[in-house]
Amino acid sequence: MAKTVDTQLTVRYAETDAQGVVHHANYLIWFELGRSSFLRHYGMRYAEWEKLGLYAVVADVEVRYRAPAFYDDEVTVTTTLAKARKRFFQFAYEVRNQQGELLVSGTTRHLVTGHDRKPASLPDNLYNQLLTVLA
Repeated sequence: MAKTVDTQLTVRYAETDAQGVVHHANYLIWFELGRSSFLRHYGMRYAEWEKLGLYAVVADVEVRYRAPAFYDDEVTVTTTLAKARKRFFQFAYEVRNQQGELLVSGTTRHLVTGHDRKPASLPDNLYNQLLTVLA
């Protein structure tokens, strides 16, 4: 069974438009929040990767909008590591409201780069941590 991490948040007024509906771009920010929480939960702080000169560049994003979220909704971002290779990895996300209704689903694919912003490989210890989460 896939390992997931749930991140809860309350929709802030600044994240909505004039009708009180969450602006579509905010879901990408919530995906990032979920991804960071996921990595922290499994002992892989992204800030530590950066200290090693490694970056996870977003290479691809897919988002499916199914229903709107509104100001003051309690939402849960469920994040799953979907794939992991030495040079890329992919996360899957679901965003649900307090009633459990699926609002948004999506994926982000990340390319590993070095300080020079050229493709790089994860060191074995980090790669093995990702594989452990996938197992």
